[in-house]
Amino acid sequence: MSVEPSANRSIGKAAAAIAGAASRYWRAPATRADADAVLFSVKSFAAAMLAYYIALRIGLPKPFWAIVTVYIVSQTSAGASLSRGVYRFAGTLIGAVATVAIVPNFVNDPIACSAVLACWIGFCLFFSLLDRTPRAYAFVLAGYTASLIGFPSVQDPGAIFDTASVRVQQILIGILCAVLVHRYVLPKHMTGQFTVKLSAMLRDVRRLAGDALNGTPGANRSERNQLAADLLALQGFATHLPYDAAPVTPDAKKLQLLHDRLARLLPLATEIEDRIHFLGAEGDNPPIELIAFLGDVGIWIATVEATARENAAVHLIARARSLQRHFSAEAATPGDRLAANLAGHLAEMIGLLQDCDRLGRNVATADRSREAASLHGALRATGYVYHRDPWMAGRAALGAIVGILIGCALWVWSAWPEGGTAISIFGVCCALFGNVDAPVPNVIKYLVGSFYGVAISLAYSFVILPQVTDFAVLVAVLAPAFLFAGSLQARPSTTFMALGITLTIPILSGLGANYTGDFAQSLNTITALFAATGFGVVSMSLFQTIPVDAAINRLLRLSRRDVSRRALGGLPDEAHWRSLMIDRTALLLPRLRVSNQDDLDVLDDTLHHLRIGQAVGQLRTAIPQVKGDIGDKVSELLSTIAARFSAGSLTGSVDHIGFDRRIETLAAMIAVSSMKDRSRMLDLLIDLRFALASSGTADGGCSS
Repeated sequence: MSVEPSANRSIGKAAAAIAGAASRYWRAPATRADADAVLFSVKSFAAAMLAYYIALRIGLPKPFWAIVTVYIVSQTSAGASLSRGVYRFAGTLIGAVATVAIVPNFVNDPIACSAVLACWIGFCLFFSLLDRTPRAYAFVLAGYTASLIGFPSVQDPGAIFDTASVRVQQILIGILCAVLVHRYVLPKHMTGQFTVKLSAMLRDVRRLAGDALNGTPGANRSERNQLAADLLALQGFATHLPYDAAPVTPDAKKLQLLHDRLARLLPLATEIEDRIHFLGAEGDNPPIELIAFLGDVGIWIATVEATARENAAVHLIARARSLQRHFSAEAATPGDRLAANLAGHLAEMIGLLQDCDRLGRNVATADRSREAASLHGALRATGYVYHRDPWMAGRAALGAIVGILIGCALWVWSAWPEGGTAISIFGVCCALFGNVDAPVPNVIKYLVGSFYGVAISLAYSFVILPQVTDFAVLVAVLAPAFLFAGSLQARPSTTFMALGITLTIPILSGLGANYTGDFAQSLNTITALFAATGFGVVSMSLFQTIPVDAAINRLLRLSRRDVSRRALGGLPDEAHWRSLMIDRTALLLPRLRVSNQDDLDVLDDTLHHLRIGQAVGQLRTAIPQVKGDIGDKVSELLSTIAARFSAGSLTGSVDHIGFDRRIETLAAMIAVSSMKDRSRMLDLLIDLRFALASSGTADGGCSS
């Protein structure tokens, strides 16, 4: 039988359509996320069962702690799993040693022992909040472990050393199994995720620079703010890279250099945008050569081919410097001085974009000397700078201590036999969930997961496990619950609920060498679990929750205080200042989503603080080279700005026209003086004027 050619073509088209649809389905982000979650769940379950088997073979009591460890350590990438495992083991060891040191020394005074344990947990929480890097997990686990081991041992301290020793062994087994499986079985490398994120950021920053040339203030506010959040996310990836198993990982020094340039580009794009807008709005007909140059820069930014961009960048920088010298030599009008300032900023922007291209292409290579020689600007790398607030960290730590002490008092007053278990669970909640402004929603998610975990555990303990007599069958019957919970754990929105399941089932089911189902004991443990988490919701609401508006206002107040410090000569490192303010912007973004404040206005304030702080810091550094009356007037201007931005109210009125006039007077004096660095001082005053103007009356700005 023969088939007509037209029928063959129809079949071929149908097959191609089906294949295309299948390809699009598998490439879809949602499908890939589901596949990654399933793979993570299977690997985590395999690691958990391996750890459980080893703990059983060794004969460790309560081998289910090895399962719990696997699910706490496991992350969706190999590098993050290893780093988390390393810090978990370090924290567990420190916490176990601290507990062994505390409990026996207060054996005759359970109340004092509980108070010291509470202070230790608060101390660990304080430093975990200050650190803000993956290292913070070690502090979390140091407090977590002390709570789990210490409180149940307060009334039976004799076995504290054995308990701590066994716990460390179980956790080490769980860590090793989790790390080995996630590292060597279909590993998902952090380096790949980092590279994708970096490529997207480099495209975004070029688009941000291109949009700035339009001279439309505020047109790219959301993209600019997102870049700050992306820099924090990129740093989160970068901290795990040393632990990644990829053949080649990005060089840490180059990552710091790249971050410094991206951080400078964020305010620089806004500075260029303001100057272009001002030149156009004044109607003074900007110089033709400057307009032509802006068009060429826009074409260069839009160029896709990397080699073409590289070749053209050198010529564009030379043209920008030539224009800067030309307008500086003329300097007959404020417009000439502004054109010279704009040309200098454009040269800097082109150089920074070229550096980002080079570093982005060669970030994983080892040849640092040749790469460094080709970069523009400073080569001393600062890297990402984290905002740290000891006052807020201390407030959260004190709240945890107060909550634990109240719980201990209720335990002693009621003489509840399971009180030690309940307080140990509550201490874990304080350590594990206390690293955010509002921990209660996460505790509630964990509590919801625990309800599911308890229901599943009771079914296992008294219906399924009594029928199991073989390890392979045990693995098979545990698989459905753990695979489902593991897939939930891989998704950020359900991670805490999944932990409520994966941490509850092994403990309540009593997964040991032999079946030991005890309904009364299970009921007591369940009661302790829900009493502890319920009390945790109340206590953490009262003592560890920071209202979102209070957190936002504190960040803004600290930024204003630091502007004042820079005006007086403090915080002199410019790269450090920029990175610190970008980190504060990234911290504001998630808070603003749940606050009643205007997110764009608040984020604009932060960028204004960044720019003003940079301008006043540069002027303060230049004062020693300025002699006579001019130097005194510059110093007086900076002192006035410092007083305006000193810690206090977030808003207020100021004679911004007066600031503008003072800057104009200073610029006129410098323009006719014989100063050696006259052009540099004029540029700094222009930068200050635009920075203050952008901040408006709320920040004491001036009108340009």
